[in-house]
Amino acid sequence: MHVFADQANFDAYVSGFLWILKLTGAAAVLALLLGVLLAAFRVSPVPVLRGLGTAWVNIFRNTPLTLIIFFCYFGLFSTLGLSLAEDLDLNNYWLGVVGLSVYTASFVCEAVRSGINTVPNGQAEAARAIGLSFFQTLRIVVLPQAGRAVVAPLGSVLIALCKNATIVGTIGLMESSSVMKDLINSNGDAVIAIFAVFAGTFAALLIPTGYFFGWLANRLAVKR
Repeated sequence: MHVFADQANFDAYVSGFLWILKLTGAAAVLALLLGVLLAAFRVSPVPVLRGLGTAWVNIFRNTPLTLIIFFCYFGLFSTLGLSLAEDLDLNNYWLGVVGLSVYTASFVCEAVRSGINTVPNGQAEAARAIGLSFFQTLRIVVLPQAGRAVVAPLGSVLIALCKNATIVGTIGLMESSSVMKDLINSNGDAVIAIFAVFAGTFAALLIPTGYFFGWLANRLAVKR
């Protein structure tokens, strides 16, 4: 553990995990909003919207995340000149958030759609019978009930997102995996210790998260 006794190494370790948490938080919010919208498209009575939602899910869910992150950097930023911030690290961060969000939204969409399918058809029929539109029915009647059924799946998506956030290091952001690589390169005699610290930190973050979502899912489960 002498590696982390060096203040510079310890600061890099903390900074790397802070970037991971920032990436996870921002991408989770955007992916949830986009995923719910895509789920609404997928169950919409409008064929164009259903086709758009289906195409999004099929394309992004079956495209490697690394390719999406590379496209955001080399396609949107380097080739098309799309800059999301003046600072390079901040720009790479937002490009990473975009890539993670559009990818994760496809999984959120399917999780939410599965929750929508658990709501009895009679609920939607009753809502339409009193004059609610499709989106009003979805927002007021269906989604609040579906949300209780998808807590555990969304928790799994969040955990996967946190781990996937390490891929953003491939475009130059010094998140945890990049910091670990640099520490291993400069401290070859402490490879196992460095790996144990980084892997242990992820485990300390994600194992309690998994238990929390499992508890929350049981607490909110609808007893039928």
